Amino acid sequence: MTPSHHNLVNQNERILSVFDTLEQHYGYFEWWQRNDPYEIVLGAILVQNTNWKNAEKALSHLGDKCNPRSVADMELDELAQKIRSSGYYNQKAIKLKAVTEWFSKYQYDMSVVREQDKDQLRNELLEVKGIGGETADAILVYAIGKPSFVIDAYARRIFIRNGLDVPKSYEKFRALMENVIPPDTKKYGYYHGLLVEHGQQFCNPKPKCEHCPLNQDCIKAEVGS
Repeated sequence: MTPSHHNLVNQNERILSVFDTLEQHYGYFEWWQRNDPYEIVLGAILVQNTNWKNAEKALSHLGDKCNPRSVADMELDELAQKIRSSGYYNQKAIKLKAVTEWFSKYQYDMSVVREQDKDQLRNELLEVKGIGGETADAILVYAIGKPSFVIDAYARRIFIRNGLDVPKSYEKFRALMENVIPPDTKKYGYYHGLLVEHGQQFCNPKPKCEHCPLNQDCIKAEVGS
């Protein structure tokens, strides 16, 4: 076995070990609680640069207008005011309009969207104003039901602290995870949820290393936080 191959095996094992430990600690749960696919699409944008509580409040303020036709017809200023709780509401209103316009190409029918190729859909989403890799992958996994691993700040922080040579590029990090974990929409969503949960409970900027289930292999824990 060459050194590079040995390092690759170690990286793969470390990724799987982290998820195995988190699964044992947290058990199974459905991380994204919304059931309506369009609400999930909006939520993936509203949660940008804020927490889910504020995004959910914005969705609630939309009320019975939380549907694609109502959002498409709504004045931009009215939409912005309804989503104020999410922050950056003027920019996000533009983004919600843009993603709704994309959805209109499929007659606002998620079953039609789901018939399309995953890579095609991802490329289309990335062309929508205000949608980057993380948001596109969240929409693919949670709203559309396609296996695309979501990379966020929690994933980066947790794996760096656990000794993984994390690529700086979003796409390279996503490819690394997808090479180790076979395509599985439910598992990808669950694993992303595990990382978010762990990042919020333990592995935040000021980590709680003492009781962290990953502290045996964590570089941060070894140096006393």
